[in-house]
Amino acid sequence: MTNPQAEESRVRVALFVTCLVDMFRPQIGFAAVKLLKEAGCDVEVPSQSCCGQPAYNGGDANDAAALAKRVILAFEPYDFIVAASGSCAGMIRVHYAKLLQDDTAWLPRAERLAAKTHELFSFLVNVRGLKAVTKECNAAVAYHDSCSSLRELGVAKEPRQLLSSLSGLRLCEIAERETCCGFGGFFSVKYPEVSGRMADDKIADAKAAGAGMIVGGDLGCLMHLAGRIARRGEKLTVRHAAELLAGMDKEPAIGEESA
Repeated sequence: MTNPQAEESRVRVALFVTCLVDMFRPQIGFAAVKLLKEAGCDVEVPSQSCCGQPAYNGGDANDAAALAKRVILAFEPYDFIVAASGSCAGMIRVHYAKLLQDDTAWLPRAERLAAKTHELFSFLVNVRGLKAVTKECNAAVAYHDSCSSLRELGVAKEPRQLLSSLSGLRLCEIAERETCCGFGGFFSVKYPEVSGRMADDKIADAKAAGAGMIVGGDLGCLMHLAGRIARRGEKLTVRHAAELLAGMDKEPAIGEESA
């Protein structure tokens, strides 16, 4: 549903595509663009690099800072920066200022960029005032809160509000909705057995809630869960919530693209 008030106050938004979306699931980016346009935004996709989170988490502060400066240069001309990823949005909003705290030239620029950077669903609801969408999705859905969205950005109610507006959708809350799925970037590589068990627990929670689909806002988590589901032979579908909200859920689900 297009917001008439938003149409009267259009803003210039830059979409931060993210590395995973660009390489593995571009349709999430197209879904985000569609939703932003429906919310009265003029959307551009500037030339961009990684946000620097993998380097930052791996202890490589120098390369992370260099990537942060590239992102700042590319995105600071825009009214808002929006990412369909809590982890990348959290990196820019929370960690750029920490990373550049001793750089007097770049710190103020990092802080200004952080102030206008948002996770997609939070931006749609809290900034653009989008309350509902006029799409249909006949599915029982469990929403997975990524750690970055939930803990760094406080995003939880916004995606649920929008998903609940979909005709035919039944939202199934899992028992331990604030528990990590086990991805955690490098965590899943360093501790694969623990990571796999955490994913198994999340999948079991979704099934116990009666869900036939797991959706979320971070592709890393969703790919992790989809891979585990495929290896276990479970009958669960995995999608980014933006795909459902934009009516782009007819294509193969995450993990089924090459099946």
